Amino acid sequence: MTTRKIDILGVKFDNYDFDTFYNNLLTRLDAGSSTMVVTANPEIVMAANENPLFMKLINETADFVSPDGIGVVKAAKILNTPLKERVTGYDLFCNLLKAANQRASKVYFVGAKEEVIQDLRKKVQAKYPQIQIVGCENGYFKEDLEIVARRIKKVEPDMVFSALGYPRQEQLLAILRKQDLPAIMMGVGGSFDVFSGHTKRAPKFYQNAHLEWLYRLLKEPSRLGRMLVLPRFVGEVYREKRGRRRK
Repeated sequence: MTTRKIDILGVKFDNYDFDTFYNNLLTRLDAGSSTMVVTANPEIVMAANENPLFMKLINETADFVSPDGIGVVKAAKILNTPLKERVTGYDLFCNLLKAANQRASKVYFVGAKEEVIQDLRKKVQAKYPQIQIVGCENGYFKEDLEIVARRIKKVEPDMVFSALGYPRQEQLLAILRKQDLPAIMMGVGGSFDVFSGHTKRAPKFYQNAHLEWLYRLLKEPSRLGRMLVLPRFVGEVYREKRGRRRK
């Protein structure tokens, strides 16, 4: 029997292939179950290790945690607790939009820059005309997250996508999850930028070779500082492996 949860440096990932992960979300969507999804890459894992409250939010409030990053999948293999496959937030986002269109669902988008969120709205309306967009606001609001959460809850969305960057996007969704908002709620990082066309996703060659991180770095050299977390992550994984052997 396959273990459902795989522990990578304290973050407990769901061990499903993409189709199973997605179908679980559809089942909960159709049942009206309050569902929070965290799409966690090595950066988020390391951030959670430095912030106990963020770690607790991921492991205790989120209903699903997906391995969004090949680094997480490789780490699981190093630790001899393999994950079935990478389940990216962007692919979940795109598939959930299709499902929302089929169901004429109410969707709320929050995050990114104003020009990005407006272009996102236009593209969603053009590609998925049956979606009811009940909210579409940029991520530069001044209000507390609790006030934003009240604004979202008031319009009763079926799906909420938060692109505020970690841990803020998860903190917003955790408020709604604790209030049992009957919706699929997911942090999607830079997905709005990609879907709207403001950022180009890596070509298939880079995706298939698991080198999307390299493509992004070549396109945005300013990301180098963020990328430096990867060798730290790898180091911690090997340290964890040695610790498990001693046990």
